[in-house]
Amino acid sequence: MLARVANNLFWMGRYIERSEHIARYLNVNYFSSLDAPNQKSQSRQFVLKSMMFMVGDPEKDEENILKENEILFKIGLDHETPYSIINNIKYARENANSARDLISTELYEALNKFYHYIVNYSPENFVKSGLHDFTTHVMETTDIIRGKIRGTLLHDPVYAIIMLGINVERATQIIRIINAKYNDALNSQGGYTDKFSKSFEWTTLLKCAESYDMMRRLYKKTPTSVTTLEFLILNPNCPRSIMNCLNEVYTLIKVLDNTTKYNKKSTAFLVGKVRSEFQYKYIEDIEGNFQKFIEKILDDLSQISLKMEKEFFNY
Repeated sequence: MLARVANNLFWMGRYIERSEHIARYLNVNYFSSLDAPNQKSQSRQFVLKSMMFMVGDPEKDEENILKENEILFKIGLDHETPYSIINNIKYARENANSARDLISTELYEALNKFYHYIVNYSPENFVKSGLHDFTTHVMETTDIIRGKIRGTLLHDPVYAIIMLGINVERATQIIRIINAKYNDALNSQGGYTDKFSKSFEWTTLLKCAESYDMMRRLYKKTPTSVTTLEFLILNPNCPRSIMNCLNEVYTLIKVLDNTTKYNKKSTAFLVGKVRSEFQYKYIEDIEGNFQKFIEKILDDLSQISLKMEKEFFNY
């Protein structure tokens, strides 16, 4: 396999996963705010600023009044916005085109159908009444595409590369969502039932990560800051947790590098090192200096991705 083609497969996986998490964040944040127990979390400005914070384009002027239709269009269907959902789907399809002979017809057709649905979706309908329909379709279709990846491809290096992209991106997006909702929980304090540790934003966070039901099943109580962060960061059995993603990346990287030689410069060594740090962390250690933790894990994930590209995809 050419390194260029391997790189395309890796980024195809990343863009598919990224589009899903952005879509779910828009959906859950927007509609959960309608049932929020405090006025701050119900505020449309609060919700829109949270969306912009999550995609990495925070509104710096607190006095600026954001326009709902402009923000939704910018994140959803704006061709000029690099992080928009439509661009993520476009980039995923472009990368799939470059590796067409290595992926299944079923996978390519699902991705191609998804692309045409997105590019033909009416922006006017999206910003006025189509948010739920659009984001739900994105979430459901990305699930179908991941099913095609698992169910129609040989579980060989091609599959491993795509799944590496998916898991690296999933960990990155979950951390960004956690950071955004942690920030929301801090900003929404001050009213009835919205103290930081028991903020409504922890429930929203779990729903953004499709983990609310399983978290309640495990802890058998209302989400708090400690239980939510522990579940989404350190629990190895939660499929959306950072720990689970690192475990998956470590397993998949061994498919590409099956040597047992102790090599401190390898991607496998770096992944193992980061993974081992999480295995012996307590959530209290993380919560004590949360911003530093967020910066470090995002940097670690970036370093893993860069080292992976240099070692396996450099052309």
